[in-house]
Amino acid sequence: MKTLFLTNEYPPTIYGGAGVHVDYLSRELAKLMDVEVRCYGQEHREARVTAPMLHATGFGLDSSAYTAPKNLHSVFGAIQRGLDWNTTAIDADIVHLHTWYTHLGGILAKLNYGIPMVITVHSLEPLRPWKREQLGGGYDFSCWVEKTAIEMADAVIAVSAETRADILRLFHVPADRVPVIYNGIDLDEYRPVTTTTALEKYGIDPRRPYVLFVGRITRQKGIIHLVNAIWHLDPGFQIVLCAGAPDTPEIAAEMQAAVAAAQAVRPGILWIEQMVTNPEKIELYSHASVFVCPSIYEPFGIINLEAMACETAVVASAVGGIKEVVVPGETGWLVPLEQMSASPFEALHPEQFARDLAARINSLMADPARCAEFGQAGRRRAEEKFSWSAIAWQVRDLYSTLVEKRTQVF
Repeated sequence: MKTLFLTNEYPPTIYGGAGVHVDYLSRELAKLMDVEVRCYGQEHREARVTAPMLHATGFGLDSSAYTAPKNLHSVFGAIQRGLDWNTTAIDADIVHLHTWYTHLGGILAKLNYGIPMVITVHSLEPLRPWKREQLGGGYDFSCWVEKTAIEMADAVIAVSAETRADILRLFHVPADRVPVIYNGIDLDEYRPVTTTTALEKYGIDPRRPYVLFVGRITRQKGIIHLVNAIWHLDPGFQIVLCAGAPDTPEIAAEMQAAVAAAQAVRPGILWIEQMVTNPEKIELYSHASVFVCPSIYEPFGIINLEAMACETAVVASAVGGIKEVVVPGETGWLVPLEQMSASPFEALHPEQFARDLAARINSLMADPARCAEFGQAGRRRAEEKFSWSAIAWQVRDLYSTLVEKRTQVF
């Protein structure tokens, strides 16, 4: 049996949880079956080969002749790559899609090559209305192609029970087509380390405790709420914001202004304005007293799992799949996010949310023993529930069922 992954992100270009998922799942699946990855890339080339049964090819794009508005280039680029992926012959038994950027390509593969189509839902477009800031009218296309693909998929993998509920609420999909298969963690790679090279590189004082954020600068990740919470944090510890890849120039400017204002009144705020390497990220997790995830929408929240595997206590918003990863009072604390009915993924009281985040952070930073206790429990939970090898077997079993059904039909 052979699977074809279609994906935007793939090493060395990963900027979000979907890319992390594809990287690790493809490697684990390649221990069980043939895996081909077709991904975005600067040129048509072998992007990465890590195992005899794993082959990846990057598909480039020349958009130099585009005269469409700039914010539509990524939309038309996704359409073009969907075509390119299919005009290159497909010999897989199944096609597996990751993010809306791949959905048109998957639809073409299912219809033209007659193979089952699987989608892993890493996020849902109707629940990310702020994407219109980035895509303009392209957001209407991304919503349409996602809906079309999900409703014709042979299986739609939800990365959490709450994501499954969202899928069933928002789309016309039979419940038996929507299994829950969690994201995972490489427990050999993500573990506590004692080195301080990255801390020294980025100007973090290893002798002083710090709070850590890792993520993209997007509305979804709630980074602005955390920056606003800084005004209510106790003195005496550092705040490290490892935040890059802003969605739009507008949110980049908003972030710049908010951080500058906070830095003007509170020392010890360090902003790493780039996506760091995995070893650097693991080092940052390992030495942090508390990791903070203030997301306002998060189907799973793999960054919390990464922090837990590195034995770091977590303070996170009580939304989406985060509630299935972080156990309040055991591996960290969850902060409720009141929501508006008119705009369900904005805080009803952003100032209150910022204060509540700060209160939970302050309580842990004042109690190093509790931080250590939460961190150790987080590592145990990661080991017991979220290994990639077990997740790969669940995906393979799903594939086998779908391929067998197709064989019986024909």
